[in-house]
Amino acid sequence: MNARLDGRLAGKVAIISGGAGGCGAAASTLFARQGARVAIIDRDGDAAETLASILRDEGLSAAGFGADVARKQDVARAVAAARETFGPADVLFNHAGTLIVKPFLDIEEDEWDWLMAVNVKSMYLMTQAVLPQMLEKAAGTIICTSSISAVCATPGEVLYDTTKGACHMFARAIAIEYRERGIRCNAIAPGFIRTPHGIREIDQLRAMGVDVSENSIAQQQGRLCEPSEVAAAALFLASDESSFVNGAHLFVDNGFSAL
Repeated sequence: MNARLDGRLAGKVAIISGGAGGCGAAASTLFARQGARVAIIDRDGDAAETLASILRDEGLSAAGFGADVARKQDVARAVAAARETFGPADVLFNHAGTLIVKPFLDIEEDEWDWLMAVNVKSMYLMTQAVLPQMLEKAAGTIICTSSISAVCATPGEVLYDTTKGACHMFARAIAIEYRERGIRCNAIAPGFIRTPHGIREIDQLRAMGVDVSENSIAQQQGRLCEPSEVAAAALFLASDESSFVNGAHLFVDNGFSAL
């Protein structure tokens, strides 16, 4: 599925964390093709710049920056570089994240702290770094990647589910606190996705004996979600078409969360 290319983000500066792979790369590509100047921030700086170079070869505007977005100094450096390159941000897509699949009683304290940092602290750091740029213009939109796991619990994913529940409320609370200052913030919540991250999750759940067979996924959401479908939903939230959508949780799961 491809979103129509009509320049919906023309003139806008978009920063995407975790923007070099999977759904993040799909969003970086789509946002650039829709006219945005895209700052791709990723822990793999080489992958970020490689994708940016491919987009520039298409005549689009993109730059890659390496950063661990769970580290304040990395975030500050990357966000400053993005502003120097493209100017103040109009769109922030907090997409960076990963998962741990493990029985709850086997989770180590350092694993808990690490996943909380990658999935939750990164949103705090990125938003705190970028939001002042938006407040200068009294306009901006923030998108946070959550998951069906914020509302649909799965064995072996207590830690992951908890981080995504935090993503849900983070987006809602930012929306309420900054609504009167021209800022929108929403969460996007995909189901099982056809990405390396998504396939790894399925494989690890199956290894634990959780039923995520092809038949089970077909019953829950029909089929695997494609990265382009997540990117298209993020585009809607990033664009002026969603001007009155704020504090929302947009599920991209073909009804999984409605069961």
